[in-house]
Amino acid sequence: MNDTGLRAQIFRRKPIAALMEDAAAHSGGLKRALGALDLTMLGIGAIVGAGIFVLTGVAAAEYAGPAIVMSFVVSGFACAMAALCYAEFAAMIPVAGSAYSYSYATMGELVGWIIGWDLVLEYAVAAAAVAVGWSGYLRVILEGLGIHLPVALTRAPGSAPGAIADVPAFLVVMLITWVLCIGISESARLNSVIVGVKLSVIVLVIVVGAFFVKPANWSPFLPMGWGGVMNGAAIIFFAYIGFDAVSTAAEEVIDPNRDLPLGILGSLFICTVLYILVAGVLTGMVPARLIDVNAPLASAFVLRGLHAISGIISLGAVAGLTSVLLVMMLGQSRVFFAVSRDGLLPPAFSKIHPRYRTPYLPTLLTGGAVGITAALLPIQEIAELTNIGTLFAFVLVCLGVWILRHVEPDLHRPFRTPMVPLVPILGAVFCFYLMTRLPGVTWIRFFVWLTIGLAIYLSYGRHHSRVAHEAAARANNQAVV
Repeated sequence: MNDTGLRAQIFRRKPIAALMEDAAAHSGGLKRALGALDLTMLGIGAIVGAGIFVLTGVAAAEYAGPAIVMSFVVSGFACAMAALCYAEFAAMIPVAGSAYSYSYATMGELVGWIIGWDLVLEYAVAAAAVAVGWSGYLRVILEGLGIHLPVALTRAPGSAPGAIADVPAFLVVMLITWVLCIGISESARLNSVIVGVKLSVIVLVIVVGAFFVKPANWSPFLPMGWGGVMNGAAIIFFAYIGFDAVSTAAEEVIDPNRDLPLGILGSLFICTVLYILVAGVLTGMVPARLIDVNAPLASAFVLRGLHAISGIISLGAVAGLTSVLLVMMLGQSRVFFAVSRDGLLPPAFSKIHPRYRTPYLPTLLTGGAVGITAALLPIQEIAELTNIGTLFAFVLVCLGVWILRHVEPDLHRPFRTPMVPLVPILGAVFCFYLMTRLPGVTWIRFFVWLTIGLAIYLSYGRHHSRVAHEAAARANNQAVV
């Protein structure tokens, strides 16, 4: 292929009609079993996890202090702008690929591939970070029962002296992989039960913790200034990851035009309110400098002598992180599925299990990669890498809504993002600004990952692209005629 042909291919958009036809006609399609409540619970299940149970402590102790409340407001605002854009796309293009499919339809094949490759990183690394947090809270529970597991087998290398691998994190990933392989209905039911437990624990934290708040702990409110607030917002942005994962289940939703916007926006709103309340209670109970960054909520109640509540929080954290892990891994396997269906990855990744009707091969691959990552890397490095990938996806989705309003203004949009182009521009600008607040080493790792993805696209994806092959076939037919 000459340079002109390559340029034509990488900027070729996949028509929205073709995306919808693929979703409808793909043999042995995914099972449609999810409603608005299921999606809202999936969103809450994905959002409320490591961010509130783990990274809240990191951001308060090391960046924002009591002003972490403002950090949550800033991150929540950026997410709200992006969520409105996701809701428009998800209702209009209810397919499994999420931001990958949206970008393919608006900005072309190469941008679609890049964001798809980025989403693979986002969901896999997010799941790994959650698995590490899950393992940390499990240790708290076992130590409360007098059971002390060896450091060598319960922590990632570099996180503690003598640490070799985080075996509990690896094992929980394997368990979730099995659940996802056996069916979406079973996965959704398990998630709903876990989310119910998690929300009960968070309400307990807010109500009981409020009686132990000391306003003096909120002073100084801005110990590191607004720079600390923004740095904290960039770190805890990880806490909001999840509402976008709702869109990856689009092909398994009964009424996607109505239910996807409800699930995306409803779960984000509920979680934002909970986050702000929990952050205020945590920093009011314990001075920021004394917060335990490994298990901030549980340790705060221990410091106040409420050991029983601490144990309940740890159980809730383990349950909550399990649901996050489930939804993140579900999201990644569905992105693999969509990219493979377009020919940019090998066809094996879009095979559906004949009995369970799930994309079992990408699920198994995801499980193996996430399990190994969780066993060998500390949580903060993982979280920072996840944040940059997510923010990048959000930037492109926001821009995509604006672009598509110009390119195809007459498309039927069951949900319309308000105040376009203001909302998409604000979403893109805020998300990009938060990207700039992340450490330089995170940017280096991100570019390395994208370089690997570009090499895969140039060596495999562009030669097997279904869109390119179909365009070539049409051109040959016209030439013959």
